[in-house]
Amino acid sequence: MAGAVFRLPGVAYITGAGGTGIGAAVAKAFARSGCSRIAITDINKKSLESTRDAILEINPRAQITSRDGDISDEGFVDSLVAGISKSFARLDYAVNCAGILGENLRSHETKTSAFDLITKVNYKGTWLSSRAALSQMLQQQPLSEHPRQRGAVVNIASQLGVVARPNAAAYCASKSAIINMTRSDAIDYSQDEIRVNCVCPGVIETPMTTGSEEVTERLKPAIDIAPMRRMGTPEEIADAVLFLCSPQASFIQGHALVVDGGYTIN
Repeated sequence: MAGAVFRLPGVAYITGAGGTGIGAAVAKAFARSGCSRIAITDINKKSLESTRDAILEINPRAQITSRDGDISDEGFVDSLVAGISKSFARLDYAVNCAGILGENLRSHETKTSAFDLITKVNYKGTWLSSRAALSQMLQQQPLSEHPRQRGAVVNIASQLGVVARPNAAAYCASKSAIINMTRSDAIDYSQDEIRVNCVCPGVIETPMTTGSEEVTERLKPAIDIAPMRRMGTPEEIADAVLFLCSPQASFIQGHALVVDGGYTIN
């Protein structure tokens, strides 16, 4: 069960938190780890409500800020994080999970609008959300439980930010951008006692990867290549995220933690 090992007081903020994907698993893992003030967002209002209900089942006394919207919209993101600051007066953990996959096309077949959408959601959306969180973290002092950490940001990239695969140039580029953005921010905010890392999941069993027969078939070769020969679970990614947010990871900075069943080594 994700989140049972770490004790994480304070305030957590998770994007892409609707439904049964990585973001929802991360939000529930924070609740299991003693984090009772949680802010969640997703573009799908109904699925976001299901995550809110799941958090309250874990901790009926949890304080939850839940707001649906588009994380590639600067005004929405800034307003959301300002609301978190107003409600909770701080922000200790920001986990940027929102992302989209895109179509299975080579570059000459890909429309500019499709490229722009992937880049806008995956890269720009992560940057906007991370930027807003960092701005809030700079205004606060570390928790007594985390005396060397003013805040922790974890961005969700992908194994395809480390290695490439056919017919996914825009997606691979967007996830690679997140990895190097993470590294640059890690350098910039070390002096402020803010840690910035990312997780690079392999093929994870989520609605995005199992929602259609075409996508499932597209991802099958990646599963077959990985030595563990299976999809990962959202909870396995949540465990990695919570570790990077925890005091146990206090000297880990600018790292891209690959959680892919061995895909990138094979």
